[in-house]
Amino acid sequence: MTDESHQKLIDSLDELLDREREALLAGQLDQLGVLMTTKEQLIDRINKLQVEDRTPLESIHQKVTRNQALLNSALEGIRAVADRMAELRRVRSGFETYDRRGKRQTFGNSVNSNLEKRA
Repeated sequence: MTDESHQKLIDSLDELLDREREALLAGQLDQLGVLMTTKEQLIDRINKLQVEDRTPLESIHQKVTRNQALLNSALEGIRAVADRMAELRRVRSGFETYDRRGKRQTFGNSVNSNLEKRA
């Protein structure tokens, strides 16, 4: 493969990493699956190259690291939302508290959703 072909692969990966960053910052997580597949293919092709000069790959490495940090933050946000939703479901079904002796007391939310009919 020529140096020009090497550079085209690196440039393609560089552009893809920029698109991935934009998707992460915009919260467009649905786009990450397609980008991930393409990114893996490009990285595999680059890894197969016998490149002497790794200098052009340093900026790629920095972008990959940056995007990984953004992805980790997005995952933390998703987990926080899931935890909050689970907590809201627990509160909706009732809540627990402790009395003076440390014994747990459960208060159920027994809202009856049946409609009473009157003649």
